[in-house]
Amino acid sequence: MTIELTRDVPVQPTGALRPAHVPAPLPQQPSRLRVQHAAADPSVVAWVRRVAALTEPDAVVWCDGSQEEFERLTTQMVQVGTLVRLNEDLRPGSFLARSAPTDVARVESRTFIASHRREDAGPTNNWREPTALREELAGVFAGSMRGRTMYVVPFSMGPVGGPISQLGVQVTDSPYAVVSMRTMTRMGADALAAIGPDTTWVPAVHSVGYPLVDAVGRSRADVAWPCNDLKYIAHFPETREIFSFGSGYGGNALLGKKCFALRIASAMGRDEGWLAEHMLLVKVTDPQQRQFHLAAAFPSACGKTNLAMLRPTLPGWTVETIGDDIAWMRPDAEGRLRAINPEAGFFGVAPGTGWSTNPTAMQMLDRDVIFTNVALTDDGDVWWEGMTEEVPEHLLDWQGRDWTPASGTPAAHPNARFTVSAAQCPSIAEELDDPQGVVVDAVLFGGRRRTNVPLVSQAPDWKAGVFLGASVSSEQTAAAEGTVGQLRHDPFAMLPFAGYDMADYFAHWLGMEDRLSQPPAVFGVNWFRRGDDGRFLWPGFGENSRVIAWICARLAGRVGAVPTPVGLVPASGDLDVAGLDVPAQDLAELFAVDPAAWTAELDELESYFAQFGAKLPRDLTLRLEDVRAELRAARWEQRRWEEWTTD
Repeated sequence: MTIELTRDVPVQPTGALRPAHVPAPLPQQPSRLRVQHAAADPSVVAWVRRVAALTEPDAVVWCDGSQEEFERLTTQMVQVGTLVRLNEDLRPGSFLARSAPTDVARVESRTFIASHRREDAGPTNNWREPTALREELAGVFAGSMRGRTMYVVPFSMGPVGGPISQLGVQVTDSPYAVVSMRTMTRMGADALAAIGPDTTWVPAVHSVGYPLVDAVGRSRADVAWPCNDLKYIAHFPETREIFSFGSGYGGNALLGKKCFALRIASAMGRDEGWLAEHMLLVKVTDPQQRQFHLAAAFPSACGKTNLAMLRPTLPGWTVETIGDDIAWMRPDAEGRLRAINPEAGFFGVAPGTGWSTNPTAMQMLDRDVIFTNVALTDDGDVWWEGMTEEVPEHLLDWQGRDWTPASGTPAAHPNARFTVSAAQCPSIAEELDDPQGVVVDAVLFGGRRRTNVPLVSQAPDWKAGVFLGASVSSEQTAAAEGTVGQLRHDPFAMLPFAGYDMADYFAHWLGMEDRLSQPPAVFGVNWFRRGDDGRFLWPGFGENSRVIAWICARLAGRVGAVPTPVGLVPASGDLDVAGLDVPAQDLAELFAVDPAAWTAELDELESYFAQFGAKLPRDLTLRLEDVRAELRAARWEQRRWEEWTTD
């Protein structure tokens, strides 16, 4: 789709989209706009003025994050049809949003990294030349907010003023984005007050790309979910800028999330010696009251929320939630890796979340939630596949159409979401608001794998742990474009989110070892292995606490492990399976390492690594060859599985 927007006042394209600290010629600002803000630093005001001059909104509103503001915006969205207010008796303070069918997920094909040099973006990112992209963006943003209000959203990722936290300001013409950013970040007056003359902050520009007035003053009616077929999600890592156009959907519109917290922050971490990762963060306490903090990376919709809110089945164990999606990790003065969850809320996948799979999440969702693209019940509540065992006889599906179990289509979109404050999570840890963060004892990597990958394994050292993270692959989910179920490489679960070259990202992880005197241990997990008959071999969900218990026992030095070519696995009897109905044959298969299958996997991984050319760190190549040599030997195999099957 081509957008033709002309302007009565010419604008210098690159000047209009420069960051605040770069002087730029300003077009005449319409006098009706209240751009000034008494509490805002002049750099923020000047930047807002430039964006407003380009996008031409009818009004500029500085958001304070108050409850009154939230109620005013949600009421406004209910009136225009963007939100449906849910039954106050069943789901108080909650709303349902239905997006356009073309705006339901991240748009990876239109997500760009505009580094100065192509090689700095790497082969797994969509690179665009910065000057040319700025000109394109200036063209699509010109007049894009005519007839609308431009909201200025100051926010902090992490507790305001914390040593690991970062500040940003998003401008947007989407009230849905405003209220969602209020939930997902520390948004409002405190964040704005924290920006001073010498403060680093990330500018983020967002428009749904659906102006209500054209260049000559002709009006058109608004729609419930405005968006545009043409989409840009653009990142400038060197100048720390974000521009998103055309989409109102979560990760494309809530620019503090994937855009800032991962793509821009990962580039910041590369330059400053820290890590911005697609990882959950939990505190685990064992029966002896010893505490462990685990960070875990999984591709979207692969059980992250279930692990983040795990209810252990093992007596005496507890798991508390610090974060469900993103962790920022910095070395501290003692050489340990400290982590915070930079977010303040959860933007989780609804389908598959239910009372039988994640009762903690279901309790969290009992009030004050914005649901997107789930189904509406006849009594004004929400429903999605996997929520309950009983399927309602009638619903309005995610597009507002009549639905019954015979409809043959999902009632909720597979990527339907909930947006909710982390403070509502029954398992939330007090460390959520600790600006110093927690010391990370272990890092876990996992994906959705039917074969090959063991239930749990430990990397023997840091370099092997980086190789484990770099070799992650998973079945495609509905959170992004692609064929659901297809296996794709997703190193560190960061494939769509690394803001720079993935080979340099691997090197950065390898280099972290030199900054850490006490690096975390690294483990791989796979809850999704299946037998030849297609059934899951491991019960998963709360029973995953048995795997977590073994990991913590390894961290405490209480149990040994058996070496295999792909890592250390539990010795016979060390994984607590008491009371589980898991046949010995299934247990053996959960840890089976088939030399032929793994050799084929390494061959395919080597082909994947080849795209990085000479930039691929040599440590990864050496580790791949070591694993391949051990697979060839395979002297351990028969003895290991005989031990499992004869116990």
